[in-house]
Amino acid sequence: MKNIPGDSQPGYEVQQSVLSALADMSALTVFKNCGEHPLLRSFRALLEAWEIPSLSLLQRWAALMGELGSTGQGFFPRVRKLAFDSDNPFTLMAERGLEAGAFLTRLARNDLDRLGRLAAFDIPTLGFNLALYLRSLGLEDAAAGVEAEARSLWQTEGQEQAAGGLFGPPAGTVPGEGPQDQLNKSWGGSLEVFAAHIRQHGAGILSSHGFFRWVRPSGHAAPGFPRHVLTSDPISLADLSGYRSQRSLVIDNTLSFLEGKAANNLLLYGDRGTGKSATVKAVCREYMNRGLRLLELRKEDMGELPTMLEFTASRGLKFIIFIDDLSFENLDDSFTGLKALLEGGVEGRPPNTLIYATSNRRHLVRERPDRTADTGIRSFDTMQEQLSLSDRFGLTVFFTAPSQEEYLEIARFIAEKRGLVPDGKFREDALRWEKWFNGRSPRTASQFVAWLSGAKPFPWEKDEG
Repeated sequence: MKNIPGDSQPGYEVQQSVLSALADMSALTVFKNCGEHPLLRSFRALLEAWEIPSLSLLQRWAALMGELGSTGQGFFPRVRKLAFDSDNPFTLMAERGLEAGAFLTRLARNDLDRLGRLAAFDIPTLGFNLALYLRSLGLEDAAAGVEAEARSLWQTEGQEQAAGGLFGPPAGTVPGEGPQDQLNKSWGGSLEVFAAHIRQHGAGILSSHGFFRWVRPSGHAAPGFPRHVLTSDPISLADLSGYRSQRSLVIDNTLSFLEGKAANNLLLYGDRGTGKSATVKAVCREYMNRGLRLLELRKEDMGELPTMLEFTASRGLKFIIFIDDLSFENLDDSFTGLKALLEGGVEGRPPNTLIYATSNRRHLVRERPDRTADTGIRSFDTMQEQLSLSDRFGLTVFFTAPSQEEYLEIARFIAEKRGLVPDGKFREDALRWEKWFNGRSPRTASQFVAWLSGAKPFPWEKDEG
């Protein structure tokens, strides 16, 4: 990064650096999709307008500043993130632990060097030169605004680039000393470390998110795809109380899966609000950094299961397909398809995929009156068909409603986690709450504590008043 220019410096020669940056973007091959990101598209538009100065420069500068302001991060870390988030042949092979050939490796190394040079581009200098141009047109206010933005960007970028290249500066390097420009630009030298990182954390959308929902396009014309959950449930294992044996089963099974050992599909069933879904989400969050991803499938989209499995089979991370509140109105195709997948189908599930489902009932098909003449035989056959699905999950984990003391212990635990100190009325109020509302469960306990933390009168206090 150059020194910040002052009023006595009329401008900088930037044309060569502009042409070099345009050449780097044009030459991207394996990481070409990085150049299609709105950030680099707006950057390219600004550079392309630089050859023939006009007021369009101001518009394109504003577009680039808007892109930078959308996340609060500078240009350098944003471009670095694009490299890690890129879905391309090299990163997909790295995610699966496959070794790329010499030619693909050379292309990837060159592209990382190109992205490193782009990340280290001296954008503030463009801003200062644009300000000079605007002043030459008598547009003092516009020039002052651009100059202030460039000055702020210069300060931000200087701090962010001090971290060095893809993984920080080489050992023994003191930030701010030495050939910093070279440290920032030589990303290709970190290709092997980059590939190892992708192998552990994933490429593309999988690299920076842990929770996904399978999205079915409208009209069903195109295949479904995973979309990351913007506001995923922050629940963690440290937030859960009670049900230690149930949680232990889920944790042990998940660890076996991550370690490449035999593991079972899980059915978590039992009373409402007992923490079945919370357990699955907390366990998946605990092991995200070990390459585990949760992919939620809504029960009305069960027909998308084969497409989901094609996606997970093509990736190198481990996936939990999560089906919440699983039940069937009748023995339809989705029931048959899930049953065949769990056991006995020609096409089994990929080895990097498990299915975890929750349900409030042991029998996953709603029982309906059988009005056929041979009721006894039909009822027996229907019951066997219902059980054939739940039995094929391999491992079932039962969550029952807590006892009174277990319920109170959970409520106290949640209250203390939120910084509340249970007083002498805590027990009485907690018990009255569960009688007024949804019965004893962790969910009820959480709702009670949420009300308690709001310091509002309880409903029965209003009635009694």
